[in-house]
Amino acid sequence: MDTPTFTTPEAAQLATQWRRALSGGAAAVKPATIRQWACRGHLAPCGLDERGRALYALPDLALAEKKTRARALVLASTP
Repeated sequence: MDTPTFTTPEAAQLATQWRRALSGGAAAVKPATIRQWACRGHLAPCGLDERGRALYALPDLALAEKKTRARALVLASTP
């Protein structure tokens, strides 16, 4: 069984959907956020697409979103 993989923009869109579903309208996850998760070691690419862009596996993306959600929600609620 193949694990679905997502480009950075697709991963950001999916993480935004999860975060909003779990947190009632939380701020969006931007593609730059996905790149920062990768840079900071929260998310490892599982391969490259045909254009050489990083791909992220669904389970890894879900884990990274979960690990970073609490801090993101605190920052999003700060005026």
